[in-house]
Amino acid sequence: MAAAPGLTPSTRDRSTAWNGPARLQGVDLARGLAVLGMFAAHLLDIDAFEWSEPQTWIDVANGRSSILFAVLAGVSIALVTGGTRPVRGGPVGVARRRIAVRAVLLWVLGVALMATGVPVYVILPAYGILFLVTLPVLGLGARALWPLAVALALVMPWVQPMLDVLPVWSGASGGMLSLLLGWHYPFPLWTAFVVAGLAIGRLDLRALRTQTMLLGGGALAALTAYGSDAAILDRAGGTVWTAEAHSGGILEVVGSGGFAAGVLGLCLLASRTPLTWVVLPLRAVGSMPLTAYTAQLVVWAIAAAVMLGDVGDLGGFREAEAFWPLTLGTVVACTVWALLLGRGPLETLFASVSTRLVPDGGHRRTSVSGG
Repeated sequence: MAAAPGLTPSTRDRSTAWNGPARLQGVDLARGLAVLGMFAAHLLDIDAFEWSEPQTWIDVANGRSSILFAVLAGVSIALVTGGTRPVRGGPVGVARRRIAVRAVLLWVLGVALMATGVPVYVILPAYGILFLVTLPVLGLGARALWPLAVALALVMPWVQPMLDVLPVWSGASGGMLSLLLGWHYPFPLWTAFVVAGLAIGRLDLRALRTQTMLLGGGALAALTAYGSDAAILDRAGGTVWTAEAHSGGILEVVGSGGFAAGVLGLCLLASRTPLTWVVLPLRAVGSMPLTAYTAQLVVWAIAAAVMLGDVGDLGGFREAEAFWPLTLGTVVACTVWALLLGRGPLETLFASVSTRLVPDGGHRRTSVSGG
């Protein structure tokens, strides 16, 4: 069939591939929720969560959105390195080098976004480092990855406080180092989330059983952790035994990690129903999370400079009620781009650079669409 005027076959294919049956639409939906959750955490004044006060329920975005983002990073890496059958031999070397290139690009982009002066902890430098940390375990299957993820989740909350008080963080140079490493999302601890995501991505995510287990198991872990946090009156372990957002406590790691798994399971289940078409705009955002996240911060920087004369005025920008314009603008822009052109511009750029710098070398790579 001839292509429509002005629409080449390759363009047409790109514009439909993100929404085709080969795509794990539930993964895109979960990523879209993670991105918009971070928008809410950045731009809204949110009161502490109270079951009896629905206006506080948006507090679930605090901390959990970025952790969901990290878990989904692991899922995406797993999907592009073989899914249930991790790549071996020569192809795994190609995959490692390409992921390393993307990691460097993410770090550079993150530093550039920090230079705008927008008053948020930009996650991308930590994200890039986490990509590098996954390289040694890319060839492992779910059976090996799950015990590693659990061990990291239980051990690192005890180790992280000792790392946080090292002299290296002292003074102006220490503060700069902290920013460059994305230490608000410390990679020694957050490796647990990415490895858990890798383990999830090595499962058959199209299977109803897997999707149900993710929802049920994730909900159980979250309820157990948050319930335990509410019941603990004497915190002998200090912040180690807490589920407070961004605390790095064991109960936060288990609870937020379980929350991320449960959200992914729910999104995968929803994608089996006609609801997947209702949430198509959210899936569009999730198909280009790097573009959406970056665009939000760039637009924020420009708008704050014009309206307030001070990019770093967080309170003033929140008072301007920028959340809804930025969120709706992002959803509309991503939807239009996805329907007309397919893959997001930054996602396309990063893929192109990594492919050009690291050719296949004759190796065939097995991957699963959706990462």
